[in-house]
Amino acid sequence: MGKESLKVLGLAGEYRATSKSGLLVNAALDMASEHGADVVFWDLSEQPLPLVGEEGCWTHPNVQAFQALLLECDAFFLSSPEYHGTMSGVMKNTMDWMYDKHVGGKVFGLMSTLGGVTNSNTLNHMRIALRWLHGWPVPEQLAVGHVKEAFDDNGQLVDVALQGRLQSVVTSVLNAAVKLRA
Repeated sequence: MGKESLKVLGLAGEYRATSKSGLLVNAALDMASEHGADVVFWDLSEQPLPLVGEEGCWTHPNVQAFQALLLECDAFFLSSPEYHGTMSGVMKNTMDWMYDKHVGGKVFGLMSTLGGVTNSNTLNHMRIALRWLHGWPVPEQLAVGHVKEAFDDNGQLVDVALQGRLQSVVTSVLNAAVKLRA
C-alpha cells in the first residue's frame, strides 16, 4: 500500500459502535486494517458532536478534535441508517462539521443500513453532500437491507455476497486513497 500507511476514519450515523451502522463501519475498518491501514472509529456515544448552531458549538472540544482528525485522515467509511428516505439526522450533523478544507480531495466509501429492502436513497444523499465538500466517494457502495437479520451474534455480516461487496468497497477506497495521496 505504499511506504506510509493510510489513515482511515469510520463514521456511523448512530450513537453506538454496536449499532448496525457501527457494526458495518467497523467491519470495513477491520478489512482496511488487514490491508495495513491505520484505522480509527469516531464513537459518537463517547465523543458526541453538538448540533451545528447550538450555543458554544463552534469552540466545543469534540468539534475541534473531530476536525483535527479529519485533517489527518486519507480516507473515510460512512454508514447511515435510512430514516424516512434519507440519512439519519446524526449522520447529517456529523457531515455538517466537515468542510472542504478537512475532506476535500479525499476518498469516501459509503454504506447504509435499512430495515426493509435495499435502495440507494441514503447513499445518494450522502454522495450529494460529499460532492459539495469536494470529497471523492468511490463508485462501489453497499446498502444492507433487512439489517436485523444481516449480522450474526459476533457482529459479522452473515451473507457471503455482502461480505464480498464490502471488501470491494474497502479495496476501492484504499486504492483510490493511495492514488489521490500521490
